[in-house]
Amino acid sequence: MADPKGFMTTPRQDWPRRPVEERVRDWDEVYVPGALLPIVSKQADRCMDCGIPFCHDACPLGNLIPEWNDLVSREDWRAAADRLHATNNFPEFTGRLCPAPCEAGCVLAINQPAVTIKNVECAIADRAWELGFAPPRPPDRLSGRTVAVIGSGPTGLAAAQQLTRAGHTVAVYEKDDRIGGLMRYGIPEFKMEKAQLERRIEQMRAEGTRFRTSTVVGRDIAADELRTRHDAVLLAIGATAWRELDVPGRELAGIHQAMEYLPLANRVCEGDIQASPMSAAGKHVVIVGGGDTGADCLGTAVREGAASVTQLDIYAQPGAERDDDSEPWPTYPRIYRLSAAHEEAGALRTAPAADADARLFAASTLRFTGGAEGRVRSLHLVEVDSSRRPLPGTGRAIPADLVLLALGFSGPDRQDGLIGQLGLALEPRGTIARDAGFATNVPGVFAAGDAARGQSLIVWAIAEGRAAAAAVDRHLTGSSRLPAPISPYHRPMTV
Repeated sequence: MADPKGFMTTPRQDWPRRPVEERVRDWDEVYVPGALLPIVSKQADRCMDCGIPFCHDACPLGNLIPEWNDLVSREDWRAAADRLHATNNFPEFTGRLCPAPCEAGCVLAINQPAVTIKNVECAIADRAWELGFAPPRPPDRLSGRTVAVIGSGPTGLAAAQQLTRAGHTVAVYEKDDRIGGLMRYGIPEFKMEKAQLERRIEQMRAEGTRFRTSTVVGRDIAADELRTRHDAVLLAIGATAWRELDVPGRELAGIHQAMEYLPLANRVCEGDIQASPMSAAGKHVVIVGGGDTGADCLGTAVREGAASVTQLDIYAQPGAERDDDSEPWPTYPRIYRLSAAHEEAGALRTAPAADADARLFAASTLRFTGGAEGRVRSLHLVEVDSSRRPLPGTGRAIPADLVLLALGFSGPDRQDGLIGQLGLALEPRGTIARDAGFATNVPGVFAAGDAARGQSLIVWAIAEGRAAAAAVDRHLTGSSRLPAPISPYHRPMTV
């Protein structure tokens, strides 16, 4: 604890964002380049080095947060990078994309703004790359055993890196043409520039991990053939079966799933296409769904030049402060948060029908109506109470030339035939069934991440990958020294 009074003398200061008018004209990350390092050491000083650090329990990775806060406050970047990478393979991903449940569990957050844990984590990760503290770590010797990891999202990449470093020969199979899963084509460039992803992939290649892109297991290669080739198979295929909106007019042209829309914008940034065929340019856009994916669509539509953008959230607007009765510390509270995309939409007044930040809260979609050409023209909505019951007299229509459905995901996609070919048992909610050791009902086949847990956060995905890697290593060798931060049955802290 470098400064015992830091939490009393230093106010919270977050990584500043670039001006709205500047950042909406490009796809670069929203934060001011170079503005984090001058403030992060003092922010790390605010950590109280608690006797019982609840931030550990709030983070499924078990990140050693007080330790690397202290090291950052002393500007010992090498030691901080070592402590951070001891529990997290990809801290630059979580430092940018995780909603930081660790900060909700910060003891300081009981009566003050929490330590900026997420910003400190990001600063350590970036400094580690700048100073050469993240070199490839190939194994000293090979085990002679091979593992197939299907899926290259954060779960698959974390598992593959752990297993490669343990000495196994690992091949990662990815259905898309590039590695990264939803981090590649689902996360907009302004939230995480893909250079962050590319350098980790190159690190993994240098360690010995092999990658097979544009390969759909179950179609391009039979699942049984893959089992024959490898000593173990780990399924990290994500939960990509999106939820539908079954209302009249859904068949109209111009209504798309968010994950049909976002990948095209990312392909523009990758240089694959000049313009997205679903571009929001000049259109009245309505996003149905109030979560992070909806916010990603919002920021993307603003950058594409939409005429207006409105986001519908079926839940009531949350308060600015934690409700200590229903969501006591250290649980992650549902409070009003202003993402970069909402800040942009509010500043630009993109949604005349909504309040300051483009969101309509407690709003439920009733139906869509269109013109003679069969394209959507209006979305009809109604306000709802806390039980989602319509409130009489609150119905209205808003213009909609492009509707994006961001309603979440129900489980892994079954269309490629992988689940059926393997004969995998499923849970009632559609996720892959597994035991306490991440093993499915098929010998030698394991499952991790959203495909088995259900839709979750990136920090849980990485924790699943690390824990599943330990289970696979134990299956192959009889024991494992790899860390296993969680079990399949761990869940976020709740009341």
